[in-house]
Order: sequence, then structure tokens, then C-alpha cells
Amino acid sequence: MLKTNQMTQHFATSAPTLTVFVEGIGLLGPGLSGWNQSRAQLQGSMPYQTARSILPLPMALPPAERRRAGAVVRVSLAIGQEAVTASGLQASLLPSVFSSSSGDAINCHEICSALASSDRLISPTRFHNSVHNASSGYWSISSASMASSSVLCAHDASFSAGLLEAMTQVAVEQTAVLLIAYDTDYPEPLRSVRPLPDTFGIALVLAPRGSERSLARWSLAPATCFSSTAADGLADAALEQLRKSIPAARGLPLLRSVALQGQGEVVLDYLENLQLAVQVAPCR
Repeated sequence: MLKTNQMTQHFATSAPTLTVFVEGIGLLGPGLSGWNQSRAQLQGSMPYQTARSILPLPMALPPAERRRAGAVVRVSLAIGQEAVTASGLQASLLPSVFSSSSGDAINCHEICSALASSDRLISPTRFHNSVHNASSGYWSISSASMASSSVLCAHDASFSAGLLEAMTQVAVEQTAVLLIAYDTDYPEPLRSVRPLPDTFGIALVLAPRGSERSLARWSLAPATCFSSTAADGLADAALEQLRKSIPAARGLPLLRSVALQGQGEVVLDYLENLQLAVQVAPCR
């Protein structure tokens, strides 16, 4: 097996630069109720105030599926629909990448509680929602999509892993791709060993070419995209705590660069001693 430094050297000499254009953004989390509503907080022009995440009902689902949808489905569909609507593209035609560090944490808790009880029967709905691609399936139902969907998990590196996968698909297939990265919080006792504080999600529509809707241009250059430089933080202490405490929130520095129309390099948490350095530039 190749060591990390061997992998990065091989990548740097054999791969082209990956460049995408950000066509739409979805955002939902503690005190963050959408991309447009949250831009001022990310810019620093309005103070960030934390509050429990408010998860809307997934009205795009048929009634039967809507009743079975838990927090992980609600956040995924909410941010996915926000990003796709902003992009002006057709949801049913977009390939997707779903990435989560833990999947449906509440559902996992309920299954464990049932197995630890005297009545060990598990609800079929709980079993159905326990698979890691549950959100992807519900998205396909809500958007009538038959496009391909990749579902990833890389523990705390899940956001960067999902971004790398989505950007690669955009470059290889030369088509727009929807990235949905999300996490939900565990109740006790699992919360004590995996203390995610709340539900959080980021969705991005990434395209191979720019348009009048493009918000930013992002690139991963083979020689520089894997870095030992420390990940970028956020100046607001509460936002920085959010970034550090929920894996999906590790993408907030990228969203901050879009809000500020920044240009340069944004370094994201990825693997141990190996960060992901994204070159960013505004389109407006």
C-alpha cells in the first residue's frame, strides 16, 4: 500500500487541475437557516448567534415517505433543494455525492435502544433508515432523479472527501454535480463518545463551466492541493467552535470565502497531518 506522501507525489505528477464553478449553495445548521440568510454572519457584518437547527418538513416527498423521514433526510433535502433552486438546474438530471461522518445518528440510537431492551423487535422503518445511503434514496424519490449517486463516509474527513469526489466527477464527466454533506447529533449515551452538538448540512452545485449564476471558481492543483498547513479557522469564536465540532461544518471556511468574494487559498481539514488546499476566486 502506498504511504500518504507517495500517494500525494503520484497524484501531483499524474493528475490535471480540477476546476469547478459554484452554481448554488444550501446551508442549514445551528443559527444558520439558509445561505442567503447566513451570508452576513459568515462575512462578519452580523454577529452569529447559535440556536438549535430548525429542520423543515420534506414536502417534496410523498406523504408515506414524509412520515418516515428523520432529521438526516430533512436536512439533506432542505439544503439540496436550496442549492439546486439557486443554480437554476434540473434536480432530476444532477448526479449527486452524499457525504456524512455518521449517517442517521438518531436512528442508530433508536436501534441500539431496541436491541438493549427486553423487546428486541426493530421497526421496519428504523431498519430501512439505518443504511448509509438512506438520504440519497429519499433525494432520488423527492426529485424523481435517475442520475447516479455516490455515498461516502470518511469520519471527520467526510466533507473534504465528498468535495474531492464531487470535483473529480465534475472534471471527468464534464457535468454539474450536487454535493450534500451533513451530520446529525447522537442522543446519550452515544453522545458522550461522539459529541456532535446538532444537525448541520452544506450543499453545493458544482459545474464544469461558469454561468451568470456562478458564485465562485474553485480549483485543486495537483502540486499544492494536499497540504501540511493547518486548516483555516473562522474569526468568530462561536462559528469556529461549530466548525470544529461537526465534521460537515469543516466546509464553512469555503462558504466564508464565497460570502466575502475572496481570492487565494482556503485550507480545509482532511486527514491527519494532511489538509485539502482549495484555490478560490470570485465570479462576480
